[in-house]
Amino acid sequence: MAAAWQNPYLNVFKHFKVEEWKRSTKEGDVTTFMDKTLKGTVYRIRGSIPASNYIQLPKTSTQSLGLVGRYLYLLFRPMPNKYFVVHLDVTTEDNQVVRISFSNLFKEFKSTATWLQFPFICGASKGSVYESTAKTSKQDLVGAAPANVRWTCLMLDLHYILSMYLSRRYSHLKSVKLCSNLLVKNLCTSDLLFDPGVTFSEARQANLACHGMSPMPREMAFPVPKGEKWHDRYDYIRFPSDGSKLPFDSIQKSCSSAAAGGQVLEDPVHQLPQPVPLTKAVRDRLSLIQQITSPKAMPRRCPLITKSIPEVHLTAPGPLEVMHAGEQEVNKKGRLQGAGDSAGQSPAVTDGGVHVYAHKTSERIIRAVNTSLEESVYTKVTGPDVLSSRRASHCRRLLPDPILKLRMIIGFGGCSTKWALWTQNNSAVVYPCHAVIVTMQIQTGEQRFFVGHTDKVSALAFNGNSTLLASAQTGPLSVVRLWEFPKGNCLSVFKTHVRSLTSLSFSYSGAVLCGIGKDGHGKTMVMVWNTAQVTRGGEVVVLAKAHTDVDIQTLKIAFFDDTRMVSCGRDNVRLWRVRSGALRSCPVNLGEYHSLEFTDLAFEEGHSAEREPEDRTLFVCSKSGHILEMDYKNVCIRSARRLLPSQPSQQQAKQACSAGPGIAINSISVSSTFCATGSEDGFLRLWPLDFSAVILEAEHEAPVSSVCISPDSLKVLCTTTTGNLGYLDIQSRDYSTLMRSHTDSILAFSVEGIRKQMATVSQDNTIRVWDLVTMQQLRACGYVSSPQLYDFTAADEMPCAVAFHPTQQLLACGFDSGMVRTFSLAASDLLVEHKQHRAAITGLTFSPDGNFMFSSCSQGTLALYNSVVQKSHVLRVLGNVVVRDAGSGPDALVLSEDSRLLAFVGPSKFIVTVMEACSLDELLKVDISIFDLDSTALDSAARISFAPVPQGQLLVSTSSNKILVLDAKSGRLVREVPPVHKLSCSSLSLSKDARYLLTAGDKVIKVWDYQMRFDINFQVYIGHSEPVRHVAFTPDQEHVVSVGDAIFIWDFLALSAEGSPPAVAHSSKADLPPRAERSSEKLKDATEIPRQTAPLPLLSSPPCLGVSSVHQVGCHGIFSESDEEEEANLLGSSKTVANGGKDPSVLVVESVRSEEPFVVRPKVRQESSRSPSHSGDASRKETKGPKSQCSIRPDSYRHFTPRFKASVLPQSFSSPPAGSEVLKLKAVIGYNGNGRGNMVWNPDTGFFAYTCGCIIVVEDLHSGSQNHWLGHAEEVSTLAVSHDAQVLASASGRRNGDTHCQICIWSIQDGVCTRRLFHHETQVQAMAYSRDDRFLITLGDYSDQTIALWDTYTYELMSSTHISEPVHDVAFNPLSHGELACVGRGAVTFWLLEQRGADINLKVHQAPVPDALGLVELTSLCYGADPLLYSGTNTGQICVWDTETNCCFMTWEADEGEIGVLVCRHNRLASGSNTKRIRLWAVAAVEELRLRGSDARSSSVLLEHEMTLDGTIVSAAFDDSLEMGIVGTTTGTLWYINWTESTSIRLISGHKNKVNEVSFSPDETHCATCGEDGSVRIWSLGSMELVVQFQVLNQSCQCLAWKPQPIGARGAESQHVVAGYSDGTIRVFSISRTEMELKMHPHAVALTAVAYSTDGEIVLSGGKDGLVAVSSPRTGMTVRILADHKGSPITVIQCTGKQYYDFGVEGSELWLATSSDRRVSVWASDWLRDKCELLDWLSFPAPAVPEGLSSLPPSLAAFCPWEHGTLVYVGFGMQKEAVFYSLRKKQVVEKISLPYFAMSLSLSPAARFLAIGFGERLLRLLRGPAGPEQDYAGHDDAVHLCRFTPSGRRLFTASYNELLVWEATGR
Repeated sequence: MAAAWQNPYLNVFKHFKVEEWKRSTKEGDVTTFMDKTLKGTVYRIRGSIPASNYIQLPKTSTQSLGLVGRYLYLLFRPMPNKYFVVHLDVTTEDNQVVRISFSNLFKEFKSTATWLQFPFICGASKGSVYESTAKTSKQDLVGAAPANVRWTCLMLDLHYILSMYLSRRYSHLKSVKLCSNLLVKNLCTSDLLFDPGVTFSEARQANLACHGMSPMPREMAFPVPKGEKWHDRYDYIRFPSDGSKLPFDSIQKSCSSAAAGGQVLEDPVHQLPQPVPLTKAVRDRLSLIQQITSPKAMPRRCPLITKSIPEVHLTAPGPLEVMHAGEQEVNKKGRLQGAGDSAGQSPAVTDGGVHVYAHKTSERIIRAVNTSLEESVYTKVTGPDVLSSRRASHCRRLLPDPILKLRMIIGFGGCSTKWALWTQNNSAVVYPCHAVIVTMQIQTGEQRFFVGHTDKVSALAFNGNSTLLASAQTGPLSVVRLWEFPKGNCLSVFKTHVRSLTSLSFSYSGAVLCGIGKDGHGKTMVMVWNTAQVTRGGEVVVLAKAHTDVDIQTLKIAFFDDTRMVSCGRDNVRLWRVRSGALRSCPVNLGEYHSLEFTDLAFEEGHSAEREPEDRTLFVCSKSGHILEMDYKNVCIRSARRLLPSQPSQQQAKQACSAGPGIAINSISVSSTFCATGSEDGFLRLWPLDFSAVILEAEHEAPVSSVCISPDSLKVLCTTTTGNLGYLDIQSRDYSTLMRSHTDSILAFSVEGIRKQMATVSQDNTIRVWDLVTMQQLRACGYVSSPQLYDFTAADEMPCAVAFHPTQQLLACGFDSGMVRTFSLAASDLLVEHKQHRAAITGLTFSPDGNFMFSSCSQGTLALYNSVVQKSHVLRVLGNVVVRDAGSGPDALVLSEDSRLLAFVGPSKFIVTVMEACSLDELLKVDISIFDLDSTALDSAARISFAPVPQGQLLVSTSSNKILVLDAKSGRLVREVPPVHKLSCSSLSLSKDARYLLTAGDKVIKVWDYQMRFDINFQVYIGHSEPVRHVAFTPDQEHVVSVGDAIFIWDFLALSAEGSPPAVAHSSKADLPPRAERSSEKLKDATEIPRQTAPLPLLSSPPCLGVSSVHQVGCHGIFSESDEEEEANLLGSSKTVANGGKDPSVLVVESVRSEEPFVVRPKVRQESSRSPSHSGDASRKETKGPKSQCSIRPDSYRHFTPRFKASVLPQSFSSPPAGSEVLKLKAVIGYNGNGRGNMVWNPDTGFFAYTCGCIIVVEDLHSGSQNHWLGHAEEVSTLAVSHDAQVLASASGRRNGDTHCQICIWSIQDGVCTRRLFHHETQVQAMAYSRDDRFLITLGDYSDQTIALWDTYTYELMSSTHISEPVHDVAFNPLSHGELACVGRGAVTFWLLEQRGADINLKVHQAPVPDALGLVELTSLCYGADPLLYSGTNTGQICVWDTETNCCFMTWEADEGEIGVLVCRHNRLASGSNTKRIRLWAVAAVEELRLRGSDARSSSVLLEHEMTLDGTIVSAAFDDSLEMGIVGTTTGTLWYINWTESTSIRLISGHKNKVNEVSFSPDETHCATCGEDGSVRIWSLGSMELVVQFQVLNQSCQCLAWKPQPIGARGAESQHVVAGYSDGTIRVFSISRTEMELKMHPHAVALTAVAYSTDGEIVLSGGKDGLVAVSSPRTGMTVRILADHKGSPITVIQCTGKQYYDFGVEGSELWLATSSDRRVSVWASDWLRDKCELLDWLSFPAPAVPEGLSSLPPSLAAFCPWEHGTLVYVGFGMQKEAVFYSLRKKQVVEKISLPYFAMSLSLSPAARFLAIGFGERLLRLLRGPAGPEQDYAGHDDAVHLCRFTPSGRRLFTASYNELLVWEATGR
């Protein structure tokens, strides 16, 4: 009750005297003015920030208004084209303060426990364009108020709002805050319901006071001129409104509020009294209740009700009729009528959720609901058939009609998995699948569908004889449908008045239906309906309803009495009864079981004549495992049992409650002879009725959610929580799975055409493969089973995309982690993982010919893979080409039918890009936004699809819901299809004959005539309850598949052109044989790669040694023998080559015997050390056999891959004269972690060498001094040292123009290269010297695939053998100089060298790995004690081989990752892997285990020690005892390892990624470097050792600067480094304290340059957007932003000192900023006085960008240290030159010609030296403008960084991650 002083209302502004501002407050722009409309003073609140412009009552937040009125009236007007906010703080009865806010700023309703936010939709003047827009727009007028917004009276029911949304009771209004922008007249609170549109006289005449209504008080009323109506001038908004929109998610004008404000809201707590006339329908209902409350005895399964129930005479719809689009018209009142129907009565129109009823109004009759979707047209309910658009009877339309027929739905559940029912004849089961109800014949698998629900089905119920089916749908519009089950007709649909029904129960007769749900307050509500008349066309009426506070899980009507029900739930079992129109209940006294959570119940079946009908046993089960037997008649518990895990059978019938946790029972079903239970442990159990023992049980993979015994008691239906549906045949004890399903939305699918398989991926983290043939053929043979074949589950990742390989039995899947995985369906195994992406995969597809695979991610990356073989590998990766954050979709990447073109949306959403598929070269870009010139919004692309090749067209769906047909070659717009869906198109698919187009949008599918030839060009199909994610034709064009909530498979009924079957696309290559003629044998060669063309024999080609594991069918695992024809060809070709005599190293293959290995006798090759020009392709062909058509990189990190470089070697080189070099290479910082085996150490001599780029660094481990061997121009891949440590071999890739890579032979004594060898074409993978140093073996990489043997005396090539599989490592036997072994794919190859004079015999034996290891790569090897050989695999095993028998006798799991390094010394073995671990094993027992052969076990191999380093292990060298050694990792670090002391010390370290900047301390004792890996490293310049490292994760450090030492500062206390990062932040690090002192964020984009002012008090930073920020490192504040260079990245910022008035401007500092657009600005500043003045602005001209130049060289500038007032500039321009510009003369004073455009620049402070780095891997030193030039080599990539130290004594240069330190010796 309101306080007396507040009755009948309270004028808030008047009571609190707002105009005095004593009890209220105002802030900002708040004024009063005279409003012309209201003719009075109002308050105007204006301002762009609502929080700063407001009126608040009361004055402070500690006070309270204390207004208890239920209704709050606000008289206000939003300001036109502005936004406003209103906050109301209300207090609940439990003293909780809740804020209620409404604003036209809010876009959607949001709620928390203490805050409700409502969008406010502004109304417009009547008849205005805004009003018409609001009526037609679905989104109304969300946003700023319209220009002619009206004064509004807003009524808020505070009591109802709190009760409705938060289930709290309203106490009083605490405060009000009115924020800009609005006009406000007053506030009012009251318990009365005011209608502002009613005058006092009208209220008295209508006696509105009886209805709780009153006119608005005069002081609160708006003036209305005579002759006008209030509602024509003003708006009245009641919230919550009286509309049917529940819940009320926005505050807006109701359609009926203007006309009838007198309807009182139904309160959730109580209702205002209303006179309810008793109509005939109500009187009949009351009569019916009285008649069915006295049941009689009945036989089993017969309804115990009176023989006849009086009909309720209602105006009911006529019989169901099929209505076509052309037979319907809309009458004047807007109702849909069929032809021939009268205006007063309309038949029920039913289909797919479209139901329109016309009926007479009755106060208590349930109204039918219009649930129309897209087109309000109907066809027969036999499935989700066609919904044609507009008229269809007298116009040409797409035929056949329907063109799709729903064949099958794969799915079960959606809302709940507990509903599955038997039909009365035991032959079929009925279950929901989201919004569709499915009936499946268990023998044939045939499905029948009940379509009409618009949301997920939440409950099902049958009457006793299965003639009536009731179904309820969830959601805010909760309705129940009653179906005539035999015919599939919907008899009735009615609203339930609850939010969602969770359970339904039909009486046996079908006359009564009850349901359970929740009302608006979350309270449980029980509804009972009379359905007796529904089969005769009558309405459904409410018998009774009741609210209850108890929890109800299940409620069932007793089959012996329609008025009695039983329910169970948490802590209760209740008996219900309908009597005298009321629903009453009583609880069962549960005693000690009162706290159990009951889940299900069932009545005892059968009946005895001696017992009364209600004398029944009731079985109730619970979550704790209890089953209670209750006496229904006496309402008491008879006995209790409990299901316990592993319970002995003799104790299972124990009556008392047992201790311990029980097994939760979710469902129970009872027949006359036994009982079935389904429990949480996944078991379906059958029990006798005394529960003495388990009769039968079936185990499932997931908890059982429901069980149901068939009417004949021979089968038990069972469902699980994971969407499985099956039944147990009790007689045969067989279990049949009827359906498996995804448990979450399905994202995409792929259909494989050859084996008729379909793969789907879902948000439930599973990948499922389905057999489409099984669904069609096996079921026709009378056998039904779920079509699912495979189920792959990713626990922590969600699959996003899926694609079948067109020819191989492979499946590729992309995940939200960015991983792309390929699975072998034949082996049910994972083949390969690709980690090119770092974000969710948005697109994944194979080319139609199967040669390539493509993937894209949400960060815009596109990857191309070679998919010819099973283990695909990456060919190319492009960044920022695909549109970002577009969401995953099946049409993200599409390919043309001939596999030539790839299309996608990107790099922006407005662009469609077409690329050449095999190379990812860009061919075409089309801007979609330019096609619609009339639209005010830019159109963007959504989905794309290629038309067949002859069409040459590309289809693009757009954000405006149109489809654009483009010419795929030119990008020209061919035609445009008008809006195809009301919402965006989510999928496109075109038939192979280009006649039909499939589109999916929201929840519907449309089939279009592609040529648009008819009046009605499409048909619409419904059935999905969620948006359709993907729709497509199957490869045979006979079916259509759509996925979203479930998998829908449709029959495609259209014929292809001329009545022939749909055309099959043929390959454009004539040499491909027909698919039917290909055999599995013909598809395979030695590498399992399908041939595209028949290989032609080369006369000069020797035989290829088949070291592939495919041919392991010979004796002792030796290569298989060739047939006679092949052998003759091989011998013939060899003989031909030998007769040619052009090359002495030609292989001659002797005849093969079954017990002898191949013997290869190459002759000694002369002049093998020639330069590449002397060993051309002709000789190359003579020494190599035919290679596979493409080089596939093996799945092994051990295999070397050179880092990609865009730079090339210089065409000219100006070497300084001997002895006159100004620069001398002093040190190299870093180790190339990309190499393999590129570090050697001889513990006897102490020789230690490693590689960094193309430099070999020889370092003294004691003194740290370095020698540098410069002989390579490319990255060194591997090293090998002779056993006497006198010779070092190094290998690198091909130079520009060379045909072979280079091997250098070095003399270790004097560091001179004595020989250069050229033989391998690409890279050298590994090298090894024989034990006597007599031979050198070199191994080519996967592209080269040759093994070469060299004589180390003359370094002549003795033998060269081509191998058909890549080999990863090679090693000589340390005990025998003539034995060696190499490892590769699945096998070890043993070689034996036999020298006979000048000839060398190679005996080769290949030994496969044990079958238990599967398909593995052997990646590393080393010899152990005689005769043992150890090899590592890419899966983490170590295999031990007996070299006497050449077989593997033992394996053990040594690591979780690939083992790339093995070193053995005596009885100890060290292994290194890509898990960053190096392990030490004790293998002394292995030799004894060898004698056991294959029975050897690995338990005797002990792990002695383990260390984890900072990266993958790529190289290792140990002493003879394996106690200490040196190990290299991929992070560029060399570690000293001491197993005895368990220590690891970092010897060499460097950056793993690109070095971005170098800076030096003022005293030149330290330097700092930063890199792409986010690290800032501090080095000691004396020792060149790493002192400290600062690491920022997930960011790139782009620039840094060392703080100048202030005057008077000493020591390291003032040593600071500032670094700029890619996220726009600046961090200041203290070197002395080794910590970050400050973090600033002055930029929104990545930083590109940073510098300290000369005094160190200011930090200048430049960003990628061209802005320069001036920040204070003391305060962390940004004091100035300079936007002069905006739009172009800053490349350089440099500061220098000057005289204060020098150059005519004030300031002690001069600084410059350079941007990449060739502009330089020079500034004078005095930061203490906040002065910064532009001194000069330079702009350098440049020509057009030449073709082939991928990126422009940087623009660089620097102050000249030896010429004050001069700066030097280099960059892209008209000439390649360095420019000297005088700031005093304002002109260029000098120019120095350069050979190339510069990449880096540095000027020596001590001498007139310029150091310039070029992209051609060249460093040039210039002595002033006219001095001589000197060029220096040593970099293997572009020299992108040059920095002189402050003293000028040293020069640092960087090439990617290599850092070279030069000492300046000359002056």
